[in-house]
Amino acid sequence: MTVASPPRTDARGFWSSARARYLMPVAFVTYSLAYLDKSNYAIASAGGMAEDLHLSAGLDSLIAASFFLGYFFFQIPGTIYAEQRSARRLIAWSTVAWGVLAVLQGVLSSPGQLIAVRFMLGVVEGAVLPSMVMLLSRWFTKGERGRANTLLILGNPITVMWLSVVSGWLIAVTDWRMMFVAEGIPSVLWGLLCLKLIKDRPGDARWLPESERRELRAELAAEHRAAAGTPATAAAEAGATTADAPRATADEYRKVLRSRPVVILAAQYFFWSFGMYGFIFWLPAIVKKGSGEGIGTTGLLTAVPYVFAALAMLVNSRISDRSGRRRVAVWPWLGLGALALFGSYLAGPHFPLALTLLVVAGLCMYAPYGPYFALVSELAPAGVAGAAVACVNSFGALGSFAGTYLVGWVRGTSLGDGGAFGFMAVCTLISSALMLTIREPRPDASAARPTDGAGTVKPAVRG
Repeated sequence: MTVASPPRTDARGFWSSARARYLMPVAFVTYSLAYLDKSNYAIASAGGMAEDLHLSAGLDSLIAASFFLGYFFFQIPGTIYAEQRSARRLIAWSTVAWGVLAVLQGVLSSPGQLIAVRFMLGVVEGAVLPSMVMLLSRWFTKGERGRANTLLILGNPITVMWLSVVSGWLIAVTDWRMMFVAEGIPSVLWGLLCLKLIKDRPGDARWLPESERRELRAELAAEHRAAAGTPATAAAEAGATTADAPRATADEYRKVLRSRPVVILAAQYFFWSFGMYGFIFWLPAIVKKGSGEGIGTTGLLTAVPYVFAALAMLVNSRISDRSGRRRVAVWPWLGLGALALFGSYLAGPHFPLALTLLVVAGLCMYAPYGPYFALVSELAPAGVAGAAVACVNSFGALGSFAGTYLVGWVRGTSLGDGGAFGFMAVCTLISSALMLTIREPRPDASAARPTDGAGTVKPAVRG
């Protein structure tokens, strides 16, 4: 078990650092485009694709869910490449590749071809999120990572907000094919730009002020050595950072991937993702059916839960970074989200009440993301944290596959939407319970803060 750093107290704020101002917009746009190109299938399906291609409910669900099989199989090897070689190259070229594959979805008509393309889309996107989380851990301290991860993953709900509106509008004025094409091309262009914008390490960035680089290096060194049980003074004098840690061996990777916290978190994220992606992929169809409105209005109504989800993510991550506590920033939200999903089912034909409870469910399932991935990376030693995140995220992909496919399948049976919400609620509740079994690293104020070489604790770089 590693030792967590204490909450940060510097009053200058997260955005006072050049790192945040430069890197976070790049990370946000990258993940937004990834989320756009994997999630717009749900809008296309509700907007006429299922009818045009004569897709049954089961086949429609299988095409949507095939993405997550590719996403599962290639996350760990892709992230190890990013950790050992270059996150910059992996992220940039993956972005180009998924843009091309996203465009292909608009020109194909065979269900078999669509399954293959969705699978490959998952392959090229699979390592991007864990690689980005790993990359941010090289640029931000533990007291900043909850917010950094939240701003990265904020691309999810904010993208779904405008995705629902813009995609619905594109289908209304053109068709679902043109929507895929129009939303895939920006990823190709952005991926090429990322080759210039993203740097693997702070030492590679000419735009980073030297004073900030030195302070960041010292604090990351203290965190790395504290996690290994080395006094902070020696860490600061050594000057090694998380990014400078020696390359991990195969045995070290196996040990971490088989550790109790990683195994439990992998199972926990499976059930969380089941509820989350069942919610995301089938919300447009459920809202359209419940409201009786057209695809344009459905897009607007579907965006409502994500407005509140984005606000909840920002508030929760800030509180978690200030307190230094991660677990309590996760499990209560998921428990409440499960109850809201079940309540939405009980609301039955009362659509305004059902939509209100869906808003609550959405914000509760999104709010914990930033603190959660900060906790996953803090539970693994430097040099293998990216693989730990990839392992957890890959099992999340299996949960996403199960949620996307089974929720869609259940909706086509006699259980209907009520059975689908029941499935999502139970899985989300299980994920909340599993989170309670994780022991959180204990803050160690003296070990985790850098010193001036004479044993005096230095102030934090940024808060």
